Amino acid sequence: MLVAWQHQHGRHDLPWQGTQEPYRIWVSEIMLQQTQVGTVIPFYQRFMTAFPDVVDLARADLETVLGHWAGLGYYARGRHLHRAAQEIVQQGFFPRSPEELQKLPGIGRSTAAAIAVFAFGRRAAILDGNVKRVLGRFFALDNPGDAELWALAESQLPDRHLEAYTQGLMDLGSLLCTRARPQ
Repeated sequence: MLVAWQHQHGRHDLPWQGTQEPYRIWVSEIMLQQTQVGTVIPFYQRFMTAFPDVVDLARADLETVLGHWAGLGYYARGRHLHRAAQEIVQQGFFPRSPEELQKLPGIGRSTAAAIAVFAFGRRAAILDGNVKRVLGRFFALDNPGDAELWALAESQLPDRHLEAYTQGLMDLGSLLCTRARPQ
């Protein structure tokens, strides 16, 4: 049902959608940490123009990278992104599994899962703020902890349509199951 809702009502026009390029997905996921989509879009577009691939980002000096990050906030994300780009270039490939992705600076469990799902079609659960809210409300949980929510998120993963399911969870939390006035 969530996959059908996503196809009909979810967001499909974000600049990082429609690609399985891990670099673009990774940059978007890092920018989206603690930042709303509407804020991220213009920063993402400018960042992609300045650093179109992981090699360009890795070769740039940190001050240039942070200059393009200016205004987005949480500057540790920009520093981690730059350092992780250097590690990716040095190892010669982009990690594919959530476990390997988490070894990169600035990538936690949920971000690693999102990259693995959207770039590589891996079966992995995410648990951002929107997903926590959706799961908590849908299952009528009273003040659930992260361990309980992670277990629930993993138990609900479908076998197919992982990208649409994952995007659907995020969109449902962002568009309808909002913090203040859920619809």
